[in-house]
Amino acid sequence: MLKALVGAALGFLSGLGVGGGSLLLLWLTLVAGLPQNEARVMNLMFFLPCALVATLFRWRTAKMDKRLLLPAIGAGLAGALLGNIIGPGLNQEILRKAFGVMFLLCGIRELRYRPK
Repeated sequence: MLKALVGAALGFLSGLGVGGGSLLLLWLTLVAGLPQNEARVMNLMFFLPCALVATLFRWRTAKMDKRLLLPAIGAGLAGALLGNIIGPGLNQEILRKAFGVMFLLCGIRELRYRPK
């Protein structure tokens, strides 16, 4: 029951663009005790339907710059391919620390962000 509530809350946050997937990674590794590799796979499987639903709603309300869609998809696919090619050879401890630093920097940016 708790897992379903956490999943629903994080899905809702993902739809708002808050970063529910990032929070899911923290939940899975710190609370559920999953290894980093399994948490990443779970996060990707969680992200796909959330992203699809959010994209469809944004598309319907015309709050999406459609000119950026194909370049963003292409860049995302290229990054995913590159990560799958070089990722398995990377030291997992270094990768874990780099991921933590990225989260920290993203959090600082979000706290400091002011809309124009």
